[in-house]
Amino acid sequence: MPSLTMSPTTAGTRLDDLPLPTGKRARLHRLLYRIGPSNGTLLLLPIDQGLEHGPRDFFRSPASADPTYQLRLAQEGGFSGIVLQVGLAEKYLHPFAGEVPLVLKLNGKTEVPIEPAPLSPLLASVEDAVRLGADAVGYTLYVGSPRQVDDFLQFSRVRQEAERFGMPIVVWSYPRGEAIDAKGGRDSLYAIDYAARVALELGADVVKINFPKLNPERDQHSPKPYSELAISEDEAVARVVANAGKALVLFSGGERVGDEELLRQARLGMSGGATGLIFGRNVWQRSFEDALAISRRLAEVLRGFSR
Repeated sequence: MPSLTMSPTTAGTRLDDLPLPTGKRARLHRLLYRIGPSNGTLLLLPIDQGLEHGPRDFFRSPASADPTYQLRLAQEGGFSGIVLQVGLAEKYLHPFAGEVPLVLKLNGKTEVPIEPAPLSPLLASVEDAVRLGADAVGYTLYVGSPRQVDDFLQFSRVRQEAERFGMPIVVWSYPRGEAIDAKGGRDSLYAIDYAARVALELGADVVKINFPKLNPERDQHSPKPYSELAISEDEAVARVVANAGKALVLFSGGERVGDEELLRQARLGMSGGATGLIFGRNVWQRSFEDALAISRRLAEVLRGFSR
């Protein structure tokens, strides 16, 4: 089987590597160097799961259903910013304005319909983000969905609006659909690698992706050369970061794992060249004291990877 010569790196893409207009650069600089780890890395706390998954995600820690819980956690736990949908930003952000940077999520959907062709409709605008004092906007893109054409066109309009306002775009680049499932699945290296590249080519400033999961039995269904690669987990992570090119990369935490596994994932992503992490449920699905403790440990990991 072919091997992969790409080695993990702690260098990563830096803000200075990006040919950005002044507005985008200023907003990203605040996120990367003013709040949180403040060393060119990025630690974001998302709370868009209430829309995407419903209240079931708050059962582990009932207090976390109140967005003030996550806002306090972001403020005290060393986060660079918080991700909110427009309704939460309008109703809860005000006491934290200027202290907890905002990434406004522009689209989203519920999990109620079974969707073979997912598309997240727009729920807010870049103008809303400017009004709310956001430092970036977020957009979920479903790579491989049968509605990919509609998704690309919708994102194109968002990108143009973001360029006019000098607003950085964080793209949640998620492989989805039966075609992806037939080629190794949504968490395969092929799918994650492709999703990172698509986000770059469509104009993302920052790409949010999941960690690729290596599974030889499943990966044999991926297109060549992915089906034949002899590759380590470290190399797989470094590869997807490299294929995101001049877009900063954030790795997602996903469903709850143990503390040591979470910290291992954090080090894995950062060693592979990522700019940072966007961990939600793994952080706030616990008591506030425990959530604060793991947040500070994650921030400390990032402080060891200056960009």
